Amino acid sequence: MQLSLLTALVALAPVAIAIPASPVADANLPGSTANVAGLHAVARAAGKLYLGTATDNNELTNTQYTAILEAPNMFGQITAENSMKWDATEPEQGVFTFTLADQIANLATSHGQLLRGKRHNCVWHQQLPSWVTAGNFNAAQLTSIIQNHCGTLVGRYAGRVYSWDVVNEPLNDDGSFRSDVFFNTLGENYIPIALRTAKAADPNAKVYINDFNIEGTGAKATAMKNLVRTLKSQGVPIDGIGLQSHFIVGEVPTTLVQNMQEFVALGVEVAITELDIRMTLPETAALLEQQKQDYQTVISACQAVQGCVGITLWDFTDKFSFVPSTFPGQGAACPWDQNLVRKPAFDGIVAGF
Repeated sequence: MQLSLLTALVALAPVAIAIPASPVADANLPGSTANVAGLHAVARAAGKLYLGTATDNNELTNTQYTAILEAPNMFGQITAENSMKWDATEPEQGVFTFTLADQIANLATSHGQLLRGKRHNCVWHQQLPSWVTAGNFNAAQLTSIIQNHCGTLVGRYAGRVYSWDVVNEPLNDDGSFRSDVFFNTLGENYIPIALRTAKAADPNAKVYINDFNIEGTGAKATAMKNLVRTLKSQGVPIDGIGLQSHFIVGEVPTTLVQNMQEFVALGVEVAITELDIRMTLPETAALLEQQKQDYQTVISACQAVQGCVGITLWDFTDKFSFVPSTFPGQGAACPWDQNLVRKPAFDGIVAGF
């Protein structure tokens, strides 16, 4: 691992993060056997900064779920799935509420886990309160609104967050800029406004742009690389690119390594930020085996690129996956099933490292 990443980890950690070499013994967890390797411990041993998971507040009342979430060295990083988004943190203009976001942040702190600030916290075209989308603000007003929202959110957790996905899904699949309230009012300028605001609020946190369908080479990935070049030429802070990685079984891009290397060559790190691999239901033994291979392929790609710092699962169990409600007829995307039993995909992750 690069010294700079280790230095950042030490600087950002609110408490000492103990990473013992031994695997986590989770014999009392559903479907488990003794001395199963904790995924974060495996990732660290392979030289990565973390393997983590998204979680959401309503999931934390399930004790079987939290037993896995909080098991030593299973997950070394926590991402708030919804509670740090704009509609959750500033539902009315200038009125901030952090009760749910604080719960996730404190969970990570209490278990010595890194915290990633996402999903879609500063500027994203979805889950915006109506006062933002229907406010008919001019450029100066919307600039001030972005600065206040992003600065307040990032500043609240300054020193506790490894990285923020500041700008989210700014591009269409053809590489053009997405039409939304931010782009329609400010053009491309909303991107440096948000990145500069976040970096000023927490200079030690990494600031990312996060998107989907940029995991392999193609028009959208090329446009994102051009955006990185433009931002860097303008002196805009940009530390990383988040590759969401919502894949389909049997359809993982074949150019993952090449694409990651091309991003890293631009002077940014990359992370797999929302990994799941869905299938058309019902699941079969053949689909589960292919899913295992696909998870191994994705993890192996990150492992092959030094600048790929870590992986986040979205979530770790089918019980709380967003896939079935978003992609009807599809599901079974996560390494643990609905009953919190590990699937072959778990072994694929371990093999990938």
